[in-house]
Amino acid sequence: MAQRKQIRWHIAVFLAPAVLVYTAIMIVPLFGTLNLSLFNLEQGNRVFVGMRNFATLFGDPRWSEAFWNALGNNTWFFVVHMLVQNPIGVMLAALLSSPRLRGAAFYRTAIFIPTILSFVIVGFVWKLILSPIWGIAPGMLDAVGLKSLFAPWLGKEEYALTTLALISVWQFVGIPMMLIYAAMLSIPDEVIEAAEMDGVTGWAQFWKIKLPLILPAIGIISILTFVGNFNAFDLIYVTQGALAGPDFSTDILGTFLYRTFFGFQLQIGDPHMGATIATAMFGIILLGVCFYLFAIQRRLRRYQF
Repeated sequence: MAQRKQIRWHIAVFLAPAVLVYTAIMIVPLFGTLNLSLFNLEQGNRVFVGMRNFATLFGDPRWSEAFWNALGNNTWFFVVHMLVQNPIGVMLAALLSSPRLRGAAFYRTAIFIPTILSFVIVGFVWKLILSPIWGIAPGMLDAVGLKSLFAPWLGKEEYALTTLALISVWQFVGIPMMLIYAAMLSIPDEVIEAAEMDGVTGWAQFWKIKLPLILPAIGIISILTFVGNFNAFDLIYVTQGALAGPDFSTDILGTFLYRTFFGFQLQIGDPHMGATIATAMFGIILLGVCFYLFAIQRRLRRYQF
């Protein structure tokens, strides 16, 4: 009994600094933002307005139009990642986990390298590649007889957001690949051997045996993708600027928050409305995470050992 108390005491001593650091860098700023969203400036004085800022954000056409546009763009940004990035990550993990594949370590490293690159580097390089003036994309398409398909994708409203989402997919596809790869390695050898004895091999083994067992990992990847996409900002800002052009077609919640809080060009910064947008973003992400935890994760638990 005394030994258990001593272990608990050591654990408490170890966790206390971590809790204090987490509170200082996460909890205090969060509540500070929530508090800031409940106030506004009236005649130079800070006045408590309650939920009035949220009513303005959702109901005033001057704010609501930009907010719903940013939310819609953010949703499409997330959908592209879910439909393109995560399935490709799963397929790459399945291919690279094959014991017959030579050089798997090299391929894993090559695919994962873009993940560690700076957003500034990625955005700048892809702007150069896709530039209709000095980019290499027109020449590469011309070399294979597809130059007619080229368009200034970052300069057209109907293509810009999808193009940026695909650039983000290129950069981060290594993360779901590595997580799924690790999940596949954790599948017991006995399960794979039993499947092979029953004649289930190759892609049939993947669809019938491995995929159901890695569904919890896919669920975690999905919620990480959701949180990451609804916190996105850097790539859009680097490639399209704070105005998220052309004509706000690539504007997402992160860039909308930036312009509102800090101001840009003729727009004067408003920390209170900026905090209101940040609180709305927090609420959206919280709802998504709660939906996953209480509606999806419970159904996935039956696949775990």
